[in-house]
Amino acid sequence: MSEPTAELPPMIDWDLAVSLGSRLAGEGPVVSRTEADDAVAELRAGANRSTGLVREFTGLDAPDGTAPILVVDRRGWIQANAEAFAVATRPMVEKMVEAKPPGRLAVKVGSKVTGAEVGGLLGFLAGKVLGQFDPFHPPHGRLLLVAPNIVHVERELEVDPHDFRLWVCLHEETHRVQFTAVPWMREHLFSEVAAISNAVDPSSFIDGGLERITDAVKSARSGGSIVEMFSTPEQREILDRVTGMMSLLEGHADVVMDDVGPSVIPSVDKIRAKFTQRRKGVGTLDRVLRRLLGLEAKMAQYRDGAQFVRAVVDKVGMEEFNAVWAGPENLPSKAELSDPEGWVRRVLS
Repeated sequence: MSEPTAELPPMIDWDLAVSLGSRLAGEGPVVSRTEADDAVAELRAGANRSTGLVREFTGLDAPDGTAPILVVDRRGWIQANAEAFAVATRPMVEKMVEAKPPGRLAVKVGSKVTGAEVGGLLGFLAGKVLGQFDPFHPPHGRLLLVAPNIVHVERELEVDPHDFRLWVCLHEETHRVQFTAVPWMREHLFSEVAAISNAVDPSSFIDGGLERITDAVKSARSGGSIVEMFSTPEQREILDRVTGMMSLLEGHADVVMDDVGPSVIPSVDKIRAKFTQRRKGVGTLDRVLRRLLGLEAKMAQYRDGAQFVRAVVDKVGMEEFNAVWAGPENLPSKAELSDPEGWVRRVLS
């Protein structure tokens, strides 16, 4: 019988991160029990209704029951993202431990410090995210809709709550469809995250590894990123590919929510105008992943995503545009986001 595999040292105290993040995030707006129940029921119904609307508009057919739809509070969102981070960072932790296993005391102290920093980041973001597709949850991912934040924003913008909830559901359900109707998408994202980890030089962590992780998370909270501390040309090339992919996904979802919206959401124009001013171009698919991977500074590419999708669809139609989902090689590069004609020539010619 083989020896049991040793448990990896917890470089980040995830329980502390969740606990601290939840306290910092708070519970959200004050609502009655009836209002809360009604909001949860309406969001679930809106997400389920959106599946057919997305399918009809995009031609993407997601198998039923592949990824659950969860309506969560802020703590639930924090817990889900802590779990996702643990999966996403595991390859890097494995590489660091293989290079030089850290001492037990260093791990115990360092993990608390880093857990507190991650908790602060999650607590800050937990009050802002309306929804998110979590691709890291087995077996096929899950869709999270953050009910208190949706209620807060609809009140803040003074828009029709029923229209706003369906509008949010259209965007977020599009992400669920993207990852479940396109079989290779989820594994491709995993492979890119692993590639970033594989491109890390373990020697950069030999001295002061835990301190460097802590400093990186602090940097992410102030607008920096983890990878900026040890980014290589190879990693930057990978990040450019991830930027192209995530820009496509966000832009595609924005096109769906705005083009489908007028037929089912009477006040969609008012919602879009007010929300764009509030959001200032920030997407919601993987706000935290972008922040920690250094993609927060690339918001122009996210805005370019919707322009890319519209330009290609206007030129060749949705059916031809859907060649983008045929395989990773058909995803737009960062350069092609601002050159849709170039993508059409490369992929469709």
